[in-house]
Amino acid sequence: MFDGRPTCGTRRSTSHSPITGDGPTANCWRASTPTPRGGSSISVAAPGTLTVGLAARWPNALIEATDTSPEMVAAARDRGVDARLQDVRDWHPTPDTDVVISNATLQWVPEHRELLRRWVRELHPGAHLAFAVPGNFEFPSHRIIRSVAGSPRWRDMLSQIDFRGGDTVDDPTGYATLLADAGCAVDAWETTYIQRLTGDNPVLEWVTGTALTPVRSALVDDDWEAFRADLAPELSAAYPRRSDGTTFFPFRRIFVVARTGADAGEIRRP
Repeated sequence: MFDGRPTCGTRRSTSHSPITGDGPTANCWRASTPTPRGGSSISVAAPGTLTVGLAARWPNALIEATDTSPEMVAAARDRGVDARLQDVRDWHPTPDTDVVISNATLQWVPEHRELLRRWVRELHPGAHLAFAVPGNFEFPSHRIIRSVAGSPRWRDMLSQIDFRGGDTVDDPTGYATLLADAGCAVDAWETTYIQRLTGDNPVLEWVTGTALTPVRSALVDDDWEAFRADLAPELSAAYPRRSDGTTFFPFRRIFVVARTGADAGEIRRP
């Protein structure tokens, strides 16, 4: 329970589940997100399994989803979700928007802190804003990527990429402060999942679909494979394979649930 004052904390868990995209996040949001009014609107940035789960949980609510990836939008539509192609910075809530959820999106928006303030101003009192962002920008995986990208071989070819560091996102206290100052009741926390990976170069394969996305776009095929070859031994040294053939990969996420309005009331913790 929550009395309207901001709370923040660290909740650490160990997960040995396979790589499931936003599976752990979806479970957490399903447990923590409030129930909207009948006929109200829920807006989701980054459609995926989370969006489908919300539609199943609240069948009477209008679910709208946005993403900048045509593939993600198409996949969401195939699952029956009303999804459209849109930059999250161009989205504005409607008067009946009760819940806004953003999953693994805001870390790509440098000005997302001001975006959060704007959403709070535009949402009606009593609406909920929930978001999750990765918090591993100072973990070995990301430090190694920045180091290799800045080496003489790669720095000119990758100079246009902003390799994000620790100031990309805030910690729970930072977001709790931002949203409490904007007049919200806030619950903010972090969880570090220990992913149990398998296969050759599993951490490299993991970051290929996340942190390395802009690198892949910037390099031709031969250079891309060469860059991955430079990364592989350093990542393997930082995340050694265990005797059972698996590799443990810590993955930190930051979660925030806020309720707008001066009389914000309670927020239930997951």
